[in-house]
Amino acid sequence: MKNICFHSTRKLWLALVVALIASFPAFAQNVEVHGTVLDDLGEPLIGASVMVKGTATGTATDFDGRYTLRVNPNATLVFSYVGYNPQEIALNGRTQLDVTLSENSTMLAETVVIGYGSVKKSDATGSVDLVVPNEVEAGIATSAQDLLVGAAPGVTVTTNGGNPTGGATIRIRGGSSLSASNDPLIVIDGVPMTNQSLGGDMNAMNMVNPNDIESMTILKDASATAIYGSRASNGVIIITTKKGKGGKPKVNFAANFSVNTARKTLNLMDGNEFAQTVRDNLGEASVAQLGYNGTIYNTNWQRQVLRTSFSHDYNLSVSGKAGWLPYRVNAGYTGNDGILKTSGMQRVTAGFSLSPKFFDDLLSINANVNGSYGRADNADGDAIGAAASFDPTKPVYTNIVMGGDAGRKLYNGYYNYAPGGMYDRNAAKNPLQLLQDVDNWNETWSSTGNLQIDYALHFLPELHFNLNLGYQVSKNDQRSTTAANSVMAWTNDGLAQTGAAGAQNVYRWHEIQRNTLLDFYINYNKEFDAIKSHLDAMVGYSWQRFSYLGRSQNYVGSLGFTDFNYENGEYTLNNATENHIGEVVNNATMQRWGNPLQLVSFFGRINYTFDDTYLLTFTLRDDGTSRFSKDNRWGLFPSVALGWKISNVGGLKDVAWLDEWKLRLGWGETGQQELSGLANSYFPYMPLYVDSYKSGFQYYGPNGQWINPLYPQPYDSNIKWETTTTWNVGMDLAFFNNRLNIAADWYLRNTRDLLAYAPALGMNTSNFMMTNIGSLRNYGLEFNITAKPVVNENFTWTTGVNVAWNRNKITKLTGNGETDVISARDLPSGTGGHLQWHMVGEPAFTYRVYQQVYDNDGNPLEGQYVDQNADGVIDDKDLIKYHSPDPKVTINWTNTFNWKNWDLGFTLRANIGNYVYNNPRYERTNLAKVDAYGLNNLLRDEYLFKSNPEQLKLSDY
Repeated sequence: MKNICFHSTRKLWLALVVALIASFPAFAQNVEVHGTVLDDLGEPLIGASVMVKGTATGTATDFDGRYTLRVNPNATLVFSYVGYNPQEIALNGRTQLDVTLSENSTMLAETVVIGYGSVKKSDATGSVDLVVPNEVEAGIATSAQDLLVGAAPGVTVTTNGGNPTGGATIRIRGGSSLSASNDPLIVIDGVPMTNQSLGGDMNAMNMVNPNDIESMTILKDASATAIYGSRASNGVIIITTKKGKGGKPKVNFAANFSVNTARKTLNLMDGNEFAQTVRDNLGEASVAQLGYNGTIYNTNWQRQVLRTSFSHDYNLSVSGKAGWLPYRVNAGYTGNDGILKTSGMQRVTAGFSLSPKFFDDLLSINANVNGSYGRADNADGDAIGAAASFDPTKPVYTNIVMGGDAGRKLYNGYYNYAPGGMYDRNAAKNPLQLLQDVDNWNETWSSTGNLQIDYALHFLPELHFNLNLGYQVSKNDQRSTTAANSVMAWTNDGLAQTGAAGAQNVYRWHEIQRNTLLDFYINYNKEFDAIKSHLDAMVGYSWQRFSYLGRSQNYVGSLGFTDFNYENGEYTLNNATENHIGEVVNNATMQRWGNPLQLVSFFGRINYTFDDTYLLTFTLRDDGTSRFSKDNRWGLFPSVALGWKISNVGGLKDVAWLDEWKLRLGWGETGQQELSGLANSYFPYMPLYVDSYKSGFQYYGPNGQWINPLYPQPYDSNIKWETTTTWNVGMDLAFFNNRLNIAADWYLRNTRDLLAYAPALGMNTSNFMMTNIGSLRNYGLEFNITAKPVVNENFTWTTGVNVAWNRNKITKLTGNGETDVISARDLPSGTGGHLQWHMVGEPAFTYRVYQQVYDNDGNPLEGQYVDQNADGVIDDKDLIKYHSPDPKVTINWTNTFNWKNWDLGFTLRANIGNYVYNNPRYERTNLAKVDAYGLNNLLRDEYLFKSNPEQLKLSDY
C-alpha cells in the first residue's frame, strides 16, 4: 500500500509541476508594461505606435508620450512613428521601458508638397525633387537661393557676382522663352509670389530667412507644374516654412560667422610694367604724353576697391503648444558685408505660425505671417571694371587745392585725369571715388502671409473644403546721393545742362507692390479597399491680383562751387537754399505710374491608384489674364501622367533588396504671360500714350511754353499666350532599405508663340515691340544618385551625384519676315556691334564672331580673319556661329559625414560647355585704347594688339 501511495503521490506532483509550467505564459500576459516615447530633443511623441512583435496587440502614446500595455515579459516591443526610425526592444522581464526615436530624413521626405495638396513621393507621377535643408546648410546660406545650388539635377543657380543681398538667377531645365521671364514660379506657404521691383536687388526669395524653411519642393515637368497653368512654364519652387508641432516649448538658437574674400583677381600690370610696355610699343613720346615721365606709382586698383569682409547671422525660434494652440515664433538677423567696398546687406526677419485643430481634427487652421526688413548698400559695380582698367601709375589721392576755395581739394581729393584742372569726360573715373562719393542704398519692407482653413465634413470626412487667403506686400525706397565736387557730379550730362555741374545730385525711388490671393478648392480623398483603388480628386477656383505703384524723383541744386563751404570734411551751403528730398531746388523730374494685373483660374486634378501599382494623374487649368485682349485672354492647360510601380508586381514584392522600381510618363502644357520689366509689359495689346520729353520733339504753346506731345508706345493687338508642351519619361529606383536611390528623367519641351522683343512689322512707333515670333525646343537628360556607403551606430557617410544634360534650339522665327536671324544682345564693352543672336536651328543667344587667323607660333594675326564666303571682303557675311552661353552639362557631387553630433561636408560643382565673352581680355590687351586719357591697364602675359580694327571685338580669340 505504501508503495502504491508513493507512486500515486509522485504522479500527482509531476502533474502539478507540468500544469504550473504550462500556466506561466498565461500569467505573464497579464504583466503591465509602461513607459514614454520621446524624440531626439526629449519631447514626447504623441500617437506613437507600440506593438508586440508578431501580433496585432498594441497601443498608442498619449499627449505626454506615455503608454501602458499588458504583455509577456519576454516579448519584443516595436516602437514606430511617422518620420522616425523604428526600434525593436526585448523586454527581458522589465515592466518599464522608455524609448527615444531618432528622425529619419528619408522617411520625412516621403511626403512632398505639390500644388494645392501633397502626395507621397512613391506615388508621384511627375518629375519632383525635394530639398530639406539641415541646420548647417541653412546657417551658411544668405538667401533661399543658396539652398538650391547643386541640390537637384537640371536646376542651375547663378549668383549675382558676389552681391551680398544674395540675388541669383534660377533656371530649371534651361530657359523656355526669349524675352519673357525664364524665372520659376515661387510659392511660399501656398501663396504664389511676384517680383516686380525695379529698385535694389531684394526679392521674394532673399527676403526669406533660410533657417525658417522646412522644405523646398521643385516641380519640373508639366504633369507636376500644370496645376499652376499660366505661370509654370519655367518650373515651380514651393517653399514650406516651419510650423509648431506641439509639445513643451522648444527653443532653438543659432549663430553663424563667415569671412569673405575675393578668390581671384585679374593679373594686371603694375605701374612699372605698364610704363615700360607703353615705352616699348608706343615710344618714349607716348610715355611723356601720358605723364609717365614723373613719379611712377604702383597702385593696385583692384585692392583699392575690394576688401575682406565679415558677415554674421543669428536666428532664434520658439515652438510648442499653448493649451490647444500649436505655435512657432521666429526672429533672425543677418549682416552680410560685400567684398566690394561700401556694399552690404542687413536683414531682419520675424514671423509666427499658428496651427490649431478642432472637432476631432476635422477642422484645421494654419495662419502664417512673416515680415522682413532689408537694407542694401548698393556699391557701384562699375568700380570693378574701372579698377581693372585704371592707370596703375597714378595715385589714389591728390592734394590739388581748388582756386578761390581755400582748403577744398579738387574732386574731393581723389586723383582724376584733369589736364589744366578740367576733367575730360572721355577719361576713366577714379574707381575708389565711384564707391566712396556715392551713397546709394535701398530699404525694403516686406510681408507675406496666409490663412488656410481646411474642413472635413463630419458625415463624410473624405471630403475636404479648403479656403486659402494670402497676401504679399513690399515697399521699397531707394536713394542715391552723388557728392558735390565729385568727378561724377561734374560729368553728369543732366547736371551739366542745368548749369549745376559739380552740385550734389539726389535721386529717389519709391515703390509699393501688392499681391492678394483667394484660393478655394474641394478635395475628395478615399481608399476603396474592395476594388484596390485610391482616389484623390480636387476642383478649385483661384483669383489673384497684382498692383504696382512706382515713383521716381531726380533733382540737383542750382549750386556751383561758390555756394559751398567746406568745413571739417563736410560741405555746407553759403545761402539759405536747402537741397534735400521733399523740396525741389532745380531741374526736378518726377514720374509716377501704376500697373494692375489680375489672374482668374479654374482648375482640377485627379490622382488615381490601382492596387498600389498603377498610377494616373490628370490635371486641367483654365487661366484668364488681364494682360491680353479679350480674344486671347484665356488659356487652357491640360496634363496627364502615368506611373507603374514595377516593384509591387508579382514576385518582386518579396525581393528584400529592392525597395522601389517605378516608371513615369507625363505630358502637359503650361503657359507664359510674365513680361515684367519690359516696355509696355502690362498691356502689350493696347496703345499706351506716353510723354515725349526729348529735345526737338516739343511744340511751342500759345502761352510761350514748350509742350511735350503724347505718342503711343508700340503694341501688338494680337499678342497671346506663350505655350510650352512637355514630355517626360522617368524612372525611380531604391535598393537596400533605401541605402541607394537612383532617379533618371528624359524630357522634351516645345515652346510655341514665343514672346520676344522683336523687330516691329509695318507702321509702328518703334522699331521693336513685344510680340509672338516663333518656337523653341529644350530637351535633356537628368540623373540623380544618392547613397549611404557607410552606416553604423556613430558614423554615417552620405554621398550624392546629380548630372544634367540640356540642349535648347530655336525651331522657328518669324522675325522681320525676311530672315531667320534676330539680334539678341550687343557687346558688353559698349562699343557697339551685335554679339548674340537668335537663329533658327541654333541655341538662343548664340554667339556670332569672326574666325581669327593665327601665325606659326599660335599668335593671332591682327585684322586677319577667315573669309568664309571667299568674296575678298571681311563683313557680316563672314560671321560664324560660335557656341552658346548655356551649359550643356552640369554636375554636382555632395558628401556629408556624420560622426556622433559632428557634421562635415563638401560639394564639388561643374558647368561644362558654356561660353562667356571675355570682355576684360578684349579691353585689357588692346594697346590702341591706351591713349591720352590713360584708360587702359593691360593684362600680364597676354598677346597685345597694336591696332583696333572694328572686327577685333568680334574675334573668336
